Amino acid sequence: MSQTPRYTTANGAPVPHDDISQTAGPNGSLTFDNWRMFEKLAHFNRERIPERVVHARGIAAFGTFTLTRDLSDLTIARFLQGVGKQTPMLARFSTVAGGQDSGDNTRDVRGFALKFYTEEGNWDMVGNNTPVFFIREPSKFPDFIHTQKKDPHTNMVSWQNRWEFWANHPQALHQVTILMSDRGIPKSLTTMNGYSSHTLSLWNDKGERVWVKWHFKTDQGHETLTDAEASQVAPDFHQNDMHTRLDRGERPSWTVNLQVMTEEQARSYHINPFDLTKVWPHGDFPLIEVGKMELNRNPENYFAEVEQSTFSPSNFVPGIGASPDRVLQSRLWAYADAHRYRVGVNGEQLPVNRPVCPVNNYQRDGAMAGMCPVTGHGGGPQGGQATQGMPGETKEGGQYSRTNFYPNERAEQGAPVPGATAAEPAMPLEQDAWVGYYDNSDEDNYSQAGNLYRMFDEGQKTRITDVISGTMVGVSHVVQDKMIAHLRQADADYGDRVATKLAKLDPR
Repeated sequence: MSQTPRYTTANGAPVPHDDISQTAGPNGSLTFDNWRMFEKLAHFNRERIPERVVHARGIAAFGTFTLTRDLSDLTIARFLQGVGKQTPMLARFSTVAGGQDSGDNTRDVRGFALKFYTEEGNWDMVGNNTPVFFIREPSKFPDFIHTQKKDPHTNMVSWQNRWEFWANHPQALHQVTILMSDRGIPKSLTTMNGYSSHTLSLWNDKGERVWVKWHFKTDQGHETLTDAEASQVAPDFHQNDMHTRLDRGERPSWTVNLQVMTEEQARSYHINPFDLTKVWPHGDFPLIEVGKMELNRNPENYFAEVEQSTFSPSNFVPGIGASPDRVLQSRLWAYADAHRYRVGVNGEQLPVNRPVCPVNNYQRDGAMAGMCPVTGHGGGPQGGQATQGMPGETKEGGQYSRTNFYPNERAEQGAPVPGATAAEPAMPLEQDAWVGYYDNSDEDNYSQAGNLYRMFDEGQKTRITDVISGTMVGVSHVVQDKMIAHLRQADADYGDRVATKLAKLDPR
């Protein structure tokens, strides 16, 4: 019979009592030697890390990605070679604007972030449930998010702020049309699609690069809710739905597809293939099925495996890379830096973020250094025998000596060195390009939004114009007029319907 584990403090000392504290007499004050209680309260004060600025309310599950089409013709990424190859993964779904105190049933874009634990490192596909986004200029991201968050004066969501931003940034109209349509509120996280949204790249062993967009199509059927239906749904419905499905043995899945564009096609295509506000028409670049994503396990601990999970578009593996998409390029730095602030500079050492392959680098110290049994602190004993070799160590005279710099003369003894085969091909730039400020506000902001609206049936057109006009009630007339003008440029009927309904709801 196993011995009952003893209750201890953080340093391993046994706790004699937890229901009572030391006091000066039966009814007296606490004494300052209640160090066990102080430790407990101090740790409690620090149980929460800062919530994400965006995507704060998240739901995650573990699963497997299975390759159904060999992609060795397109990429050197090992996990994309060999039909049937399986890769463990983590999926995190989230609302974008709300904090952890918000609900699952809001009209909002959903984050669709995936971490693939490959043999060459972690690849993070950090996308959304929409194929486009509101901006193409990364410097506008903080401004946009400020409009989606609570107003600093009222501490409430402000539709004035939201519509004011959208009215002054017509590049957002395509995404606004998606958000305000039936697609704006998924019925379940398992009944929504996911997209890389950004253009990414793949390259093969010949150094040939292609541009790609990733699509994850739900196998459960695409289902959404109206505002009226969503109001009847519990605010934690998506969390409960995902957890319950997996607990009872369901295995929600998504069919994984790629759109592929060659560098030559990109040079002459009639739209900018790196514009985050635009899609690639499927008629020109059809979906190619490449795999299956299946979720099969709930996290054991929400904080450790969901809240502390970190996803960054800069987590690439050899064979997968970036593109000239300027919003993507800003995220390569911004997301990783956000996690260094929120979780800590050694957040990649946490079990949920730790790669399954060896990690060999010269990064040292910082808060919580040494959490990973593989990388450790990077120090080393000067006089005693180490019990385990660590990356960056050399063994000299029976003693281990570690180094924290590169280049060094210790490669033969195991110090890590760069591998040139992992280098991506040169990124193409425009000929005779000059660095400067280039205004892209005159790009076509309306055609794809109009095309999407014209795809809707009569019921969908009615509902989207109901939602838009309803949320614009009380918004300043200047903003209303600007927005209606943008809608009319996308499609005359689109703008006219909103103008007519708004005139009745908010007469001047």
